[in-house]
Amino acid sequence: MSGRLLPYGERAVVVELDDLASTLALHALLAHEALEGLADAVPGARSVVLVAESPQSLPAVREAAQRALALLAGARPGTSGDRRTDGVTAQGETADTVAAQHPSPSEPAEVDDGGVVEVPVHYDGDDLEDVATLTGLTPDEVVGAHTGRAWRVGFVGFAPGFAYLVDGDPRLRVPRRSSPRPRVPAGAVGLADEYSGVYPRPSPGGWQLLGHTDVALWDLDRDPPALLRPGLRVCFTDAARTTGPSYGVAAAERSPVRLREVPRSEGDAPWLEVVDPGLLSLVQDAGRPGLAALGVGPSGAADRAAFALGARLVGQTPAEAAVEVLGAVVVRAHGSFTAVVTGAPCSVLVDEQAVPCNAPFLVRDGQVLRLGRPTAGLRSYLTVRGGIVTTAALGSRSHDTLAGLGPPPLRAGDRLGVGSGRGDLLVDVAPVAPPMPSAVELEALPGPHLHWLADAGHVGAQTWTVSADSDRVGLRLAGAALARATTHHEAEVPSQGLVRGAVQVPADGTPVVFLADHPVTGGYPVVAVLTERASDRAAQLVPGQEVRLRLLAARGRP
Repeated sequence: MSGRLLPYGERAVVVELDDLASTLALHALLAHEALEGLADAVPGARSVVLVAESPQSLPAVREAAQRALALLAGARPGTSGDRRTDGVTAQGETADTVAAQHPSPSEPAEVDDGGVVEVPVHYDGDDLEDVATLTGLTPDEVVGAHTGRAWRVGFVGFAPGFAYLVDGDPRLRVPRRSSPRPRVPAGAVGLADEYSGVYPRPSPGGWQLLGHTDVALWDLDRDPPALLRPGLRVCFTDAARTTGPSYGVAAAERSPVRLREVPRSEGDAPWLEVVDPGLLSLVQDAGRPGLAALGVGPSGAADRAAFALGARLVGQTPAEAAVEVLGAVVVRAHGSFTAVVTGAPCSVLVDEQAVPCNAPFLVRDGQVLRLGRPTAGLRSYLTVRGGIVTTAALGSRSHDTLAGLGPPPLRAGDRLGVGSGRGDLLVDVAPVAPPMPSAVELEALPGPHLHWLADAGHVGAQTWTVSADSDRVGLRLAGAALARATTHHEAEVPSQGLVRGAVQVPADGTPVVFLADHPVTGGYPVVAVLTERASDRAAQLVPGQEVRLRLLAARGRP
């Protein structure tokens, strides 16, 4: 096994490998070690992205990756490394044995029904004709090739339940779209490079769409929630010719979305009644890191610094949930509690009494708390002492807009329980920098694919405009296209892990800056990665605002 480490922002490193088998072996070994300081390990087609808990943890994570590579390289006959190269490690294990003894947590413990899942497809996709043109086949021949042999689940990524299927008909190898769609519907069946896959829920995507299926790929009411897991085989069938039952649950038969009603706290604990949720109000906490191998991203508060400041001002850790407000919100207190508003500055009224942002205040039983629209920025955070209490999904109370996990967006009449506060209030008011100017500069480090561009200097030379279709998944930047170098003009990135702040450039040259609800993996080049501070600032940019990217010198190259 050979591999190389490339920097991937302040908190991550990408290990590029030879093939999928090497990727799974390295991921299994690292997952077994349970490394201190490692927040997540994201397997891709020929890479593993290692995300540290903090920039300070990254050097130790990088060293662990180098040790794991040396171990696995030394276990392969004829490879170079720090250890023996006769196929046995210092502990007497071959690399295949290491992978077998420490399987990836995403692998199923057992496979039912012979390990084959049948997925009926309605071949009515928007890109079916384009795929036919790209492959030199007729549309009927494309359908025949897609259904003509069984595919295999290689790995899971992008979003919960999204499986990358391999071993299909080689004639179907097609590039991704030059510009990803802002929204691909749930159940869409697509192709990209050597893979086929099914979108479990509405999300952005750049795959070529062949059709759609009614089979549910991800369902929290099912155990396990993911229908497709590594090792399973998938047989696509033409729904127009299929009469028998299929595996999975049809979309029309799925259980309704749970957690719609936010539960009220028991006893005499205070709670909030949502009077007006505004444009979009979401419960958010520190997120759910560590689940990338299942296709589940970290999510959490979009502006982590503002969220953490709110927690500190009411004397608690960021583990407690708050309300992320886009626009405005009105709530009524049932019981008394201490609260604070951070993030985008806005008017804050308790009944008709104005209170400042970034300073704790008391809300008494029966009073109405109103947050107005921000005077600058986009997202404000309402933090209450004790935290917002709701039902957790996969260990977190965050709502992930891409994955559809966590408590749904607030609506009028919802009840938000408040936990019991601990610790002391030590700060009366926090000094916060003035609102961002109309044109914002975001610092970024070089990404692993910066050399794919014809002129890397153009990344920092352009002024971009935040597009109106930006959201918690990412910012779409409008402006002059970034041209690729001739050597990479038609190249594609084997699906690779993504991180918050990654600046991805599709073939059309217009960047996308990923935010809290970013996909777990992606297949377009990442030319830069925002710093942690800049990622928080990016979450506060409003549509129409101008932004520049300032590339910093690479830090701590492996």
